[in-house]
Amino acid sequence: MKTRKGFVLKTICKENVITAEGLELINFSKLISLNDTATFIWKKAAEGEFTVDSLVDAMLEKYDVDRETATRDVENLLAKWKELEIIED
Repeated sequence: MKTRKGFVLKTICKENVITAEGLELINFSKLISLNDTATFIWKKAAEGEFTVDSLVDAMLEKYDVDRETATRDVENLLAKWKELEIIED
């Protein structure tokens, strides 16, 4: 998987959001706001190709969380991002 070209992480008014660069990608009806953990996962995903396992491994290194919880959280987040079409296979 990879992040879709044109979507970038920005901090706006002290809040982390994913925004689209390029008018054809902008949908102002949806603002994608991220908490700290989702921001960490987005940054890892934006480094290049990624898998659920690679993101889970990164979470396990950074956070005090068990693999089952991290896997469930990453899978849920990626499902939402796929629905929003900001990541692709």
